[in-house]
Order: sequence, then C-alpha cells, then structure tokens
Amino acid sequence: MKVTKEILHSYARLIVGSGANVQPGQAVLLNISVDQAEFAAMLTEECYRAGAKRVDLEWQCDEVSRLHFEYAAQETLCEVREWEEAKARQMTVDYPCCIIVESEDPDAMAGISPDKLSAVEQSRAKVLKPYDDAIDGMHQWCIAAIPSEKWAKKCFPGDTTERAMEKLWDAVLKTMRIDGVNDPVAAWKAHTDCISEKAAWLNAQGFCQLRYHSANGTDFHVELIPDAHWEGAADVNSRNGASYIPNMPTEEIFTTPLAGSCGGTLVATRPLSWNGQLIENFSITFEDGRAVSCKAEKGQALLEKMLRMDECANMLGEVALVPKESAVNSCGFLFYSTLFDENACCHVALGAGYKEVLPDGNELTVAQAKERGINDSMIHVDFMVGSDDLAIDGVRPDGSSAPIFRSGTWA
Repeated sequence: MKVTKEILHSYARLIVGSGANVQPGQAVLLNISVDQAEFAAMLTEECYRAGAKRVDLEWQCDEVSRLHFEYAAQETLCEVREWEEAKARQMTVDYPCCIIVESEDPDAMAGISPDKLSAVEQSRAKVLKPYDDAIDGMHQWCIAAIPSEKWAKKCFPGDTTERAMEKLWDAVLKTMRIDGVNDPVAAWKAHTDCISEKAAWLNAQGFCQLRYHSANGTDFHVELIPDAHWEGAADVNSRNGASYIPNMPTEEIFTTPLAGSCGGTLVATRPLSWNGQLIENFSITFEDGRAVSCKAEKGQALLEKMLRMDECANMLGEVALVPKESAVNSCGFLFYSTLFDENACCHVALGAGYKEVLPDGNELTVAQAKERGINDSMIHVDFMVGSDDLAIDGVRPDGSSAPIFRSGTWA
C-alpha cells in the first residue's frame, strides 16, 4: 500500500486517539527521531485536536547518541544534571500522556563497550528511577513505530533502500491494522476485545504455575502470584480512568510471575536488541528464581552485563502469551525491534514486573509490591521464547493441569 499523507494522518490519529487516548487538558510528551519531523507535526496536531493543553517534544538522534558514547567520558555520561532531574520531577506533577515513536537503527550502538553502556544506565537509573516509579500506572503512554532507512535495510539487506522501506511500511501498517479500506479504530476495538476474552479465560482458570517445553531445549517452570491477574492490550490510567494501549502493535496477554520462583532453561527464538546492540542465539538457565548461567553465540558479554545490572535484573518480571498466527509473526521476517518481535511469539521479560496486575497494585509503593512478589529492577527486557512446537501447561493449586499452548498457539 502506498504510504500517502492520508495514511500517515490516519496512523497519527490512531496513535493519539486509540493508543495514548489523549484527554482534554492533558500535557503530552512526544519522543521521536529528528528524521521524523513531518510525522511529529502530524502527531502534535492530533494531540491538540484531542484537547491537549501542551505538547512537548523530545528529539532523538541515533548518530548523535553514538557520538556521545564514542567521545564523552563515562563519568560525564553518568551524570544526571539538575535540569534533567527537575524535568523528571515535573513529570510527577504533570503526569503527562507520553507518546514514543521508535525508528532507530538496530545496530546504532554496535561496537560500543558493553561496560560503558551498562555503567551509564546503572548510574542514571539510581537518580531517575524513583521518578519513573512515582508515575507508574498514573498516566497514559503509547509506544509505536515508523520505518527508517537503516531499520528497513537491516530487515531487508538484499533490497534497495526504496524497496526495503516499502516492505517495512507494508508490515508496520499491516500490524497496525491500517489497510486504507477498513476503520482502524474499529479494527483495534475488535482486536482488544478478543485479547480481553482470552485474558478472562486465563484468569478464570486460577493457574499457580506455568510449564514450558520445546524441542529446542526449553524446559522451564515458573510460579504465578496467587492474586495477580492476566492482562492484555488495553490498560487504564488509575488517576482519570482513561483506557489506553501501551504498545502498538500488541498481540500479547501477560502477567507478572512470582519473583524468585522459577527454574529450568529458556532458549531464545529471536535475537534481542538491547542498548543498540544485538544478542543472538542465546539461552538462559534459572535456579531458585534467578538466572545462574547464559550462553550466546553473539553478545555474550552484553547479556552477562544485562543480568548484572542490579540485584534483581536476573529475575523475571513478565510472562506473556502470543500465538504464532499473530499479525506480527505472519509478516514472515525478523523486525529487530522488541516492540514488534515480542508480539510475534511468546516471551518473558527480565527485570521489573508490573504491580498493576495486583487488584490494588496502583495503590502500592514499590516496596509493598515487592513484598507481594513483584520483581523490582532498573531494567525490563523482553526476549522471545515462542516456537512452532512450544507447549505451555497451566497447573492449578490442587495439582490439576490444563493445556494453554500446543504447537505454538492456543490449545
């Protein structure tokens, strides 16, 4: 489908209206690449049409970000200046609606020292994470994507840049349910309703454990928090009751497992892009709830650094179910983007969990949520474990079990 300005405006309306669901009088924070100025203007206009009182832009640039790490001293990059902390503090006053548009090069930080990348993230998180925690569940946010030339060429290296962009745009619009014919808002409503039905079925089963098996070597079990529920697609801002879709696209139904209660081996079925670098063909083995070893054909040092980001980075914060016939997987290629690839198949996440899966989660402090079994960490990194033969069983407290997934899809 030819990407016209009409299509782009339709996409912008979908992100602002169905995704972020900007409310009258809300402040909006838009994070987008400098290469996407035209789309940034479209999103800004749609935000104001929705009633936003102010739209602030944060511009991103892969090339400049890389130059910072190549030339600036580590101590300089680790420093959080007063204005940066004040900006984070202001978020806890405005509770802005956040829109993040990804279009980065998957190899943007290739070759940069993993030690430097992790040290900078660790140092800055010590100052900024409390502000992120303070607005958790208290504002709307939406992450979407728009193709860039470097991203497209990574996905389709054998094609010309023009053809690669056409292919990536076709895939993005397909997963966003924008076909130029049907109403994408109505299509997303039907999609989220279907996901909600599946989540309701899972919640009714009362499973206390999940067991994973695949011929690739995955043999894993994880305990679930007794009163935690499964969620999918839409979320709700507890401050104003506004429903929003955090990730577009989304195909997952997820929950937060009991921190420190899992064991076995998970084999990744897709590469992981973290901090602008790729980790490929890897597996992680868990004992007593923590990752105790890992193997990667590419990115071994980076993976090890990720697992040591803090004392809880080696525990799970999410388990998510995605059938192999998802709109993302049906595109038939690797996106090299967690936003898309996590919605191609089942995945788990290392690091922070979601306290909102608890009935009173949004009322809990981080410490209280941790006492209830929600992992807390400065990272939340998804990696994919779904395969065509993946089997997942749910176990109930009485020992009875039921198949959830067979051959990579709903049983």
